[in-house]
Amino acid sequence: MINVSVKWQKELFKAVEIDTTQPPYVFKCQLYDLTGVPPERQKIMVKGGLLKDDADWSTLGVKEGQKLMMMGTADEIVKAPEKGTVFVEDLPEEEQAINLGHSAGLFNLGNTCYMNSTVQCLHSVPELKSALINYSHSGRSNDVDQTSHTLTVATRDLFNELDKSVKPVAPMQFWMVLRKKYPQFGQLHNNSFMQQDAEECWTQLLYTLSQSLRSSGSSENPDTVKALFGVDLVSRVHCAESGEESSETESVHSLKCHISQEVNHLHEGLKHGLKSELEKNSPSLGRSAVYVKESRINGLPRYLTIQFVRFFWKRESNQKAKILRKVDYPLELDVYDLCSEDLRKKLEAPRRILRDEEGKKLGLKPSEKSSGSKDNDIKMSDAEGASNGSGEPSNAMSDEAAGVQPEKETQLTGVYDLVAVLTHKGRSADSGHYVAWVKQESGKWIEYDDDSPIPQREEDITKLSGGGDWHMAYICLYKARVLPM
Repeated sequence: MINVSVKWQKELFKAVEIDTTQPPYVFKCQLYDLTGVPPERQKIMVKGGLLKDDADWSTLGVKEGQKLMMMGTADEIVKAPEKGTVFVEDLPEEEQAINLGHSAGLFNLGNTCYMNSTVQCLHSVPELKSALINYSHSGRSNDVDQTSHTLTVATRDLFNELDKSVKPVAPMQFWMVLRKKYPQFGQLHNNSFMQQDAEECWTQLLYTLSQSLRSSGSSENPDTVKALFGVDLVSRVHCAESGEESSETESVHSLKCHISQEVNHLHEGLKHGLKSELEKNSPSLGRSAVYVKESRINGLPRYLTIQFVRFFWKRESNQKAKILRKVDYPLELDVYDLCSEDLRKKLEAPRRILRDEEGKKLGLKPSEKSSGSKDNDIKMSDAEGASNGSGEPSNAMSDEAAGVQPEKETQLTGVYDLVAVLTHKGRSADSGHYVAWVKQESGKWIEYDDDSPIPQREEDITKLSGGGDWHMAYICLYKARVLPM
């Protein structure tokens, strides 16, 4: 680390820290926060000329305490006229952000689009933001290590900054803490940070938050991340050769969509992902044998995460290769036929009410089974539902158990609405570009291409299904459609 002073116009900024392990573009982002001058407008004089975004600090000879000169004009803010008319630009920045209709973008700090897109998708989950705000009051518990605590705090602070800022945010603190917790994200190649896998970043971040946000000292409340994202699976493991059969249960944070020549749609890929073969020792045969594992969903979450398994290891080139095959996915996903029998029974009544509510909008009469019952008085809600986080099939849960403000309990229907898509463009997971496409509370979609939020039409979101070199879905996030109890 080097501390320098920066002279800009009539101002002098002292003790500005330079992290020489990061490209100069990161330093420019720091100056953007201080001066309001966007990185592309900054002209910083160093040895040999102007400071370039990808220059090598070791060759520039910048020393401790050195004074640097910067030229450039800041973003202009229109002032209100004397008549007293209030423009959006004159409001406090937090109010400007609300009027903007979407949160801020994130600067790319050098191949960090995988991290930016992950953050933008998870930032779209209001219950996760609420749990992080509550975490600031509880602080670190004894069973959470310091690096997990620090990353959780950095996530909370970054989410808060995204909500309040109208300018792009430089996620420097979050990135530094992420690399400290998971050093693989700090890998260098030719003195530049390498592109990383967004799914790995998503998984590691959720794992850390699951450790930090777990309700300590109480066995009644599940951890927040499991309540929001946890999928309970029950599996039948069968060996055709020996006739052996057993059952297993597990909880995961995402479902896999496996892609093959037979898979054209997400639903087909999910079915493939719930069935697999494994080789293990057979006690009755006294040797290894092939077992078939068939899984069913036994507990549903508020937010259903689906990963398209597009990358595989290619031995010839010794790198991750990408399956470019087109796989369609819907705006509305129904997972009823992927559920266990026990869970299906619990979903039947809420689903019947849901169909009646949707039928009323079309002028249809309610179904016979629900006509005359009190259930007809239940109205559709935009609230979210969750599993009970215990491995037992569930379709109801209170918000208080998920770490958010308590509201009425809700019932799951097995129907989900698409709220975010993380896409990848390129042929390898170690290269290319990641982008987040997020649905706002207003119903509008925003494409977050690093620091550039771009409005998009909903009909264009499902066109990110692959089949070429354009952006294609890598992770889809669905939100539960529920009924109040």
